[in-house]
Amino acid sequence: MLCTTCTGSGAKDKNSVQNCGTCGGSGQVRRVQNTFLGQMQTVTTCPTCNGEGSTVTHKCTACKGDGRVYGEETVTIDIPAGVQEGMQLSLSGKGNAGERGGSAGDLIVLIEEESHPQLHRDGLNVAFDLHISIPDAVFGTQIEVPTIDGRAKIKIPPGTQSGKIFRLKGKGFPNVNSYEKGDQLIQVNVWTPQHVSSAEKDMLEKLQHSENFQPKPDKNDKSFFDKVREMFS
Repeated sequence: MLCTTCTGSGAKDKNSVQNCGTCGGSGQVRRVQNTFLGQMQTVTTCPTCNGEGSTVTHKCTACKGDGRVYGEETVTIDIPAGVQEGMQLSLSGKGNAGERGGSAGDLIVLIEEESHPQLHRDGLNVAFDLHISIPDAVFGTQIEVPTIDGRAKIKIPPGTQSGKIFRLKGKGFPNVNSYEKGDQLIQVNVWTPQHVSSAEKDMLEKLQHSENFQPKPDKNDKSFFDKVREMFS
């Protein structure tokens, strides 16, 4: 960061800075050479002052003549809505201070995302796995699901099959470069009990051979591959 003792000049005081004796303060050295085509003039950066035009006779004791010291500064930045993992934000002039009053560099901020315990990001879209019971799948229900904006209610129609995908339009992430917004995709998973009581087992055995409990897939139902293709289209 900029040395506050010398305000970046690198000099002990204002009397410790003088014009460069090599370039006369211009920061450039002109050389004239005689060739068979005539005189040729070249202009190069002054090697004595490195183009600064001045030299320091007595260095600042705090920064040892460099004009900058090690230090930290806390800055507040605005994170645009919809940024993704790996994106970079540039803050002009918030990088390392320049040598002896030179321009400061830029601060590059690399975005890293923390994973959510329930929601999964896929570009602008958000995916959520919803687990429901067999009775809820048979009779239908209304249930709340988490979104990036809070919670939302969705209606599960009677007879909903496992793997059904519901789409909440506009409940995804905004595009940082446009007004486009993603959706939230909710995949239904019908939960099958792994342990049942004797009474529950008797009820299930009675239903086992019932005609209504025999798998009868609808020909119009989309296959797994069709659903995946639709999700990423």
